[in-house]
This record gives sequence, C-alpha cells and structure tokens, in this order.
Amino acid sequence: MNSVDFSNDQARAQWRESWLALKAAQKLRQREAAAAMQVSEAQAVAAFVGVNVVRLKPDFMGLIAQMPSLGPVMTLTRNEAAVHEKDGTFETVSAQGHVGLVLGADIDLRVFHRSWAFAFAVRDASPNGEMKSFQFYNGQGEAVFKVYLRPHSDHAAFDALVAQWADPVQSSVLALTSAEPTQPAREDAAIDVAGFHAAWDAMQDTHDFFPLLRKFGLARTQALRLAEPRYVTRLADDVVEALLVEAARTQVPIMVFVGNPGMIQIHTGTVTNVRTLGTWVNVLDERFNLHLRADLVASAWLVRKPTCDGIVTSVELFDAQGENIAMLFGARKPGAPELASWRELVDSLVTYAEAVAA
Repeated sequence: MNSVDFSNDQARAQWRESWLALKAAQKLRQREAAAAMQVSEAQAVAAFVGVNVVRLKPDFMGLIAQMPSLGPVMTLTRNEAAVHEKDGTFETVSAQGHVGLVLGADIDLRVFHRSWAFAFAVRDASPNGEMKSFQFYNGQGEAVFKVYLRPHSDHAAFDALVAQWADPVQSSVLALTSAEPTQPAREDAAIDVAGFHAAWDAMQDTHDFFPLLRKFGLARTQALRLAEPRYVTRLADDVVEALLVEAARTQVPIMVFVGNPGMIQIHTGTVTNVRTLGTWVNVLDERFNLHLRADLVASAWLVRKPTCDGIVTSVELFDAQGENIAMLFGARKPGAPELASWRELVDSLVTYAEAVAA
C-alpha cells in the first residue's frame, strides 16, 4: 500500500486532488481508483474525513439496527467477482454474538460483524445530485457492505444518524491489520472420506454443511470434489449465464447469495432482464442488480444437500482460490419442499455441461 501520511493535512489535501483528478480522467469507480493509487478503499474514503465524509463509531450493529428509519434504500455487498445490489427497506434487525440478521421482504442479510473495523457516512456529488451512503470496511480496508439512499429515502433520518453516530475523533488515520493467513487444505489422503460421506447423508439442514466441513477439516471445493456423485455434479464454468437466462425465461423464483467474510446478501424472487456485457453477466431488474465476472469463475457445481424437507439443490460458483463467488437456490421457506421447477432448471444445466464438454 502507498505510504501517504494521512495525518498530514497538506499531504492529504494534495492526495485528494490527485485522487479526484484520476477518477475524473479515467472514469474510475471508488474501488478502482483506490487500487490505482495503491491504498485501500477505506483509506481513500478516510482521506476525505472533514470534507464530505464523517467517520462513525465502530458500534456496527447498533447503527444497522437503526437503518429501518431510512425507509427505502439500496444495499450493496460484493466480493472480487460479484456485486449484489438490492432495493428495499430494512425491517427486522437482530443480533446474537458476532452474527447479525436482517430479515424482510427485500433486504435479507447475514452480518458477520466481527470482521468489521471502520464505518463512514459519505456525501458524494453526482450528476443526479448528492449521493448519500453508509460504508463499512474490514480491518484490511476492504469494503464489506454499503447502504445508499435513494431520492425517496428519508434524508433527514440519514442526517440524524450521522450526527448520532459520528465518532468524537474525526481522524483520517486508519489502523489497518493484516488478513489472517489462509490455512492450507489437508491432503485428500488425510480425510476420513467414508465418515464424511456418512455425515453428508445424515444432514437435516443446509446449515449443517459448514460444521461438517470443520469436523472433517475440508476446504469447500475439496468437499465437493470428494462428495458422492449422487450429491455433487461438476458443471461448466460458464453455466451462470445459462442458468440466469433460463430462470428469466421460465420465471422460476430463485435465491441469489453473494457475500464476503463480513456479509452475505440474498435476493429472493424472479429475475427478468439478463444481459451479458463483455466478461460481466448482469441482472438489471428494477429492484435487484447482479454483476458477475464470468471469467473469474474457476469452478461451478450442482450440489444436493439432504434436509428434513427433502433434497435442497444449489448451484455454487468458486474462484481460482476456492473462494465462493455466489450460490443460487430455488426460492423456498423452511418447512417447504424444493420447487419442482427449480429442479427441472438445474437438471437442464447438467445437460448443458455435458454438451459443453463434448
């Protein structure tokens, strides 16, 4: 990262000028401009504290719990390969330990706020007027979650929350931390594959899968490789476009999960306007946008998990490092069986994968 001294007012002012000039000249987004300037995105935002940015107290769930006061907003969660944008209103907010839960008709979030480190209120000039947002970052300065106001949001509530949650020390200096090193996967030969198969077969809920991985010391893609073929099928890497196009054509309601270590954001419903532009596969619907870089999908899998409601089927996408990019399910509620129309759709993807392989 760049060694700019953000505690020096003059150096910070000069850096801001360079940043704004770069963004304007190359039409870069905030994240892209930060990378070009060799700073974290959080550092780039913090450089504007006292100008158009307010640093907020690090009581993250306390602030999230008051988001319903904003009315209709757009929430954004992303990882390296996918961006998930959802319009709606915060409804029920709760927290237990280091996990928060936001449930509602449109805004559906799983909040892993233990990894959150910095929060800001941002007012940016745009061609359509001032754009207001709350932005949250992890200890490495990477964006975890953002909430953008719409014209019909409650802007007075935004101003009130900023005043209430402003940190007493409005510093541009961030104490960044290094990411925890990734633990290497165990060798396949060291895995109790028979025990793993039996545990998979005994699952009663999709949420049993993560404890199962920990119990047997498995990386996620390693588990998919070692699973019984009746539960897991390798799909074509480019399958997501075919899946979304078919879901739009048939209007099968789906669930689209996109996340990072600090947040998972979920869309439930139909998709309609699917467009591929270069390497990006996009859903451009009125209240839901998905932008997914198909060229970063290194593996795609059809995964079947036993539950007390029957088999639940997902399509799961991973990058070259084995990190999850997105997961797609048929829309369902606990206690209800999986949609037959979703199963028909995903079964067609196996045929698609076979045709691609041939």
